[in-house]
Amino acid sequence: MTIGVIDIHHHILPPDYLATLGERLPPQGLFGVAPVWSPKLAIEAMDRNGIGVAVTSISAPGVWFGDITEAAGLARDCNEYAAQMVRDYPGRFGFFATLPLPAIGESLREIEYALDTLGAAGVVLMTNYDGRYLGEIEFLPVFEELHGRKAAAFVHPTAGPYENPLPTIPVPSLEFPFETTRTITSLLYSGTFARRHGARFIFCHAGGAVPFLAQRIGRLTARPEFKQAVPDGVLSELGRLYFDTALSANRFAFDPLLRLVPISNVMFGSDYPHAGEPTLTATLKGLEELGLTPSDLRAVKASNATTLFGQFLRKSV
Repeated sequence: MTIGVIDIHHHILPPDYLATLGERLPPQGLFGVAPVWSPKLAIEAMDRNGIGVAVTSISAPGVWFGDITEAAGLARDCNEYAAQMVRDYPGRFGFFATLPLPAIGESLREIEYALDTLGAAGVVLMTNYDGRYLGEIEFLPVFEELHGRKAAAFVHPTAGPYENPLPTIPVPSLEFPFETTRTITSLLYSGTFARRHGARFIFCHAGGAVPFLAQRIGRLTARPEFKQAVPDGVLSELGRLYFDTALSANRFAFDPLLRLVPISNVMFGSDYPHAGEPTLTATLKGLEELGLTPSDLRAVKASNATTLFGQFLRKSV
């Protein structure tokens, strides 16, 4: 049995990270400001909501601002901070390591250090870097490494390489789900999914618009250049992916998702603290109201994550 819920979508805001970004930190969340966060506040919110373990990650915009040295240093600092949290609060945290992409060599070195030395549960990737989506060939060495390690890649949306088409609407509300949709399609039709089955891809917010658009995306295979990238078929490749429940524990999102993937591929995610504790609580309540069987509910809340990350969360089960 697990001690409470396992939250795979919990963000951290290390003080040095915030200080380094300064005014470069874009508007955050629904209200546009960086949430107040600390490990102590996080654990208090977790305890109030029955969450035993949180797998942490750095949210958008990540660490890349055009300077390789700065990005590599920031990624290392964030990963050391997350690893220290794991040591300071045994059994309460795991973490996805930040990479200084699109710097490939530095990212490969950080994968080795974070996974082999710090004990990261996987890596966190942004949906695009300088407007380049994850299916681009330049990112292939990273996916080769993750494939070889059978490592997890938690993919988080970030702002797209375009001006917000609806400037009065916060970017995370619409553009983040669309960014997830774009990068999944990029990975699908680059052949990355089909050729790198060793890597476990996890996408936020029930996959954005992908469940709704899966058949439409699949129509592209009428063209040979798209079909060759998915020899097992589009729905087969999409059905291997993992998704979290952040901002999605409702029938409008969940019903299409469960037509795309089995319940074993869905894990609880809160998007705390950017989504706020009331949203965390509402997500848990929403799951209870979906009509899932008790075993399926337990799977989403904890056992699916235990299966995927058991070796990293063993202290918490």
